[in-house]
Amino acid sequence: MTRDLYIYYRVRCENAGLLFEKVGAMHRSILREYGIVSGLKRRPEEKDGWHTWMEVYLAIPDGFEANLERAVARAGLTALIDGQRNSEQFLDYSTCA
Repeated sequence: MTRDLYIYYRVRCENAGLLFEKVGAMHRSILREYGIVSGLKRRPEEKDGWHTWMEVYLAIPDGFEANLERAVARAGLTALIDGQRNSEQFLDYSTCA
């Protein structure tokens, strides 16, 4: 059974383009280096000048989060994020064949 990783955080609306660029480059690097498929999502609404963003990483191996934290630091994402990156893992129970 595989595990997926979901990470959400807040970013000022005016930094959306820069965040999209930095996360995109990071995701391409992660795909090349680890073969992990990822995605980036955003809540549709804005709240007081902030958006909530979510990174998704599918079928992660054990120990991936430490590698991801190093990639986040290299990409300079923490300067754009308000507060912490909140992460949750879910087991994949897909019923589709």
